[in-house]
Amino acid sequence: MVDVARARKLAVRIREIVAATLETQVKDPRLGMVTITDAKVTPDLREATIYYTVYGDDVVRQESAIALESAKGVLRSTVGKQTGVRYTPSLAFIADIVPETTGRLEELLAQAREADARVQAIASGAAPAGDADPYRVPRVSEDHSEDHSDHSEDPEREPA
Repeated sequence: MVDVARARKLAVRIREIVAATLETQVKDPRLGMVTITDAKVTPDLREATIYYTVYGDDVVRQESAIALESAKGVLRSTVGKQTGVRYTPSLAFIADIVPETTGRLEELLAQAREADARVQAIASGAAPAGDADPYRVPRVSEDHSEDHSDHSEDPEREPA
């Protein structure tokens, strides 16, 4: 029977255990400033995916990924001891791309704001291409009675 609430609670507990273990027990010099951002556990509680971010450049990220893979056994045994579940879930580490995505979105929003400001500057000095009032207003001709009299007096015009 699948218990999604139990999987969520276990994921939170695994995230806390892995973060504490990385801080206190794993002494790998390749491990940079790693932050565990999230953890997900499958409904059968057999596999756990742990998302992390690393502060630094690409080299630091790659070295930290290697260090996490090498520390996977220690982390899994610690998770098994501290959670007390029948089967300790296997751990998979995935670099969290949310910070990079957020940075890219901020750049795109800044570009959109600049483009909006340029359009606003152009629009402030612009004048309408046509009339000032673009809506059509029915025109009433002042010579309405004279038009009919001219046609009625025309001798070559045939009656309709």
